[in-house]
Parts: sequence; C-alpha cells; structure tokens
Amino acid sequence: MNINFAARYLSVRSIARVGALFFGMMAAFCWAQQSEDSIAFGVRFVCAEAQLQQVEPAMQQLLQSLKIPSSMVQESKDALRGSLTYSLKGVTPGVSTLYMAWRQELDIHDATLQIPTGRGKSRAIQTVSQKEILLALLHPGRLTEFRGTACNVEALRDNIGIRQNIVMWAEDLTWEWPDGTAAGWNPKFWNKGTPVRGIPLYDALNDLFFNQAKYSIGCYTATKIVFVQAVLDYYHRIKKDPVVTELITKRLLSDGEPLVRLEPARMWSFEDDFEPEDMFREGKLLRIIEPAAHDNFVPGDWSYFLNTDKRTYEKTGYEGSNALYLGRNRFDDYYNDNNHHYAYREKLAEVYQWRNDVFSRSHDWAKIQPISADLLEKLGHSPEQGGLLMAYRVVPYYFGFEPLP
Repeated sequence: MNINFAARYLSVRSIARVGALFFGMMAAFCWAQQSEDSIAFGVRFVCAEAQLQQVEPAMQQLLQSLKIPSSMVQESKDALRGSLTYSLKGVTPGVSTLYMAWRQELDIHDATLQIPTGRGKSRAIQTVSQKEILLALLHPGRLTEFRGTACNVEALRDNIGIRQNIVMWAEDLTWEWPDGTAAGWNPKFWNKGTPVRGIPLYDALNDLFFNQAKYSIGCYTATKIVFVQAVLDYYHRIKKDPVVTELITKRLLSDGEPLVRLEPARMWSFEDDFEPEDMFREGKLLRIIEPAAHDNFVPGDWSYFLNTDKRTYEKTGYEGSNALYLGRNRFDDYYNDNNHHYAYREKLAEVYQWRNDVFSRSHDWAKIQPISADLLEKLGHSPEQGGLLMAYRVVPYYFGFEPLP
C-alpha cells in the first residue's frame, strides 16, 4: 500500500485525530480488559443476580428451540462481575465464522421464510437460519453484551430475529446502480430519499422492495434502506409490537429524514472531511461493535471495505463498499451483478480490482488481474495492516430493552 495514501485515508484533521486516538485508546483498553477474562468472546449478560437467574433457564430454552445441544455451549459465571457468558466450545480463536454452515457437527441448514411481495401476497425465500446467527454470536472473535435492562434473553431473541430479517430483505435485490449519476426514486413515495408527505414510512419502505426497478441507489443508501426496512418490519409485521414500532418510527422521523444519521458518525472518522464535533454523535438505529476479529462476521452485520487506491477512490461510488453479511460465506449483491451475492474472497477481489478499472465484471473482464492467495489473505485485514476491511461491525440497538442515546 502507498504510505502517503494510507496516511491520507486513515487519518483525519489534526483535531479529529485526537478524537480518533482517544477512541483507539479506549478500544485498546477494553480489549485489554477483555483479554483478562477467562472468556472474552460469545454472548454475555451483565446484571443483578435476580436477572441472571432468569437468564439461565431462558437461554437453555432458546438453545433447545434452535436445536443447539447444550454440550456445544460453555457457560461461564462471574459472580464478582455479575455476568453470565455463553460461548461455543471446542473452537479456538482465529477460526473464521464464514464457513460455519459447512461444518457438519453444527448441523446448520437454511431457513425458508415468507417474504412480502405487495398487495397482501408473499413468496417463499431461502435465507440464513437463526441457528447460524446464534452460533456465530457464540463463536470466538467478538463479545456481544446485554447489560442492565437489556440483560434479558428476549433482547437476544429480538437481535437474532432482526438479523435474520436483515438478511432476508437483502437476499434477492435488483436495484439499479447510479454509476456517478443522481439517485433515482419512485416519486409516488419518495422525494430524493425523503418520504412524500402523507405517505406512511412503512409503505414508502415497502415500495423500495416491491418495485425495485423504479430505484437507482448507491450501496451506502441501499445498506441503510435494508436496515430500516428490516428493523421496522420485524417489530411491525413479525413481532407485532406497536409500542416499539412507534418508538423506532419516531426516531427515524425525528429530523424528517429516516435514511439519515442511522449509524454513529465515528464510523467515518477516517475520511478527510470528517468533522471532529461529530465524533460523539450516535446513530438513530445502529451502534458500532469493536473490536471484532478480521474474519468474524455475524449474519446481519454491516461491514465496510475501504478502497485504498488513491486514484480510483476519487471515482464517485467507489470510495469503498458497504457490505451486509448474509451468512453462509455470502455478502450482499444489491444489483444482481454476481448472482445475488459475493463470497468473501469475491468481495475482497471486487474492491481490489477497482484499481485496475474493473467496475463491471461483465464489461471490464479483460482488465481483471490475478490475485494471489497470500494477497487475498492480507486484504482481509484492516487498512493499517495493508488490507481493506475496517475493524468494526455496525449492528442495531436492543430496542425496547435499553436506554437509547
């Protein structure tokens, strides 16, 4: 990697750099604290003893309902800390979650769900199973915590259900790619990304999926659309929780722009135009999880692959790739350029090949350059380590269970 380029794209203005350094130090401190634990990965509940006593039987019921043998899961209790941690047995750190669906001992199979198609109709679609989602959360590579009022297995169930819904809505998309032009929206429902006055947000979101040919959107906007649709749809259609549905709708519409400021601003702190005062601005819908091991992905994660090539970074729409992990070693393909998904190595290669002016596999195939296995391995690490993958994941809040920022 070009060192001058790395310095440019992995730093911010001098003041912002202080903020970024602060967060880096805090992340390192948290990691150091976690490394002292006997279990520094998996799903951890942190709360009062009375709550923990309710967690244990509820967690066993969840494992049983997803056909996960209790013999696969390690339970570690820390009375001093007031925590209960569940993790996957027999898996050493450094093992990827990408290939879990192929591990016979885990017995993972796709789920078949009904996805709405409009006018009260639906169709069957194959998607990731809740079993794979939970096993990925229990896998070495990251720690997922449920604290305080969120110290509840129902919060975990919601998180699993939302993640499955995120993947389901991202499975079969054929939006148009604007390729540097202005985004295109169905004017009956949207005014440049803002719902038309009088149109319920739920209906406007559904039209994005029911009438995909009427939309031309970039991957950043597409990713946010999938998250908003999946989270709102989960509480409205699947869980049928009007209280949380209204809570989320009000948050999304609090500034009149339901597709804006969903994620914490510091997700973009590496960019040159990052404003230091935004370092502490939280997202309306999403939080950052860090650190996460470079090969650790849970279905429903939002990851970012940075284009570290200075020249092609300047091309609108090719600064990087906003990617949703779909489980089963699949990342989203919003435009059906690659049979609706990319395998992990295909995703790395896609972003890397931009520096060779390969912006369309079908049109630019003659420009594709071979990539060695060693280089592909390197590209899966963070930009600081010569790779493309930012070292964080972005995920939804625990709505209805925790105080929101």
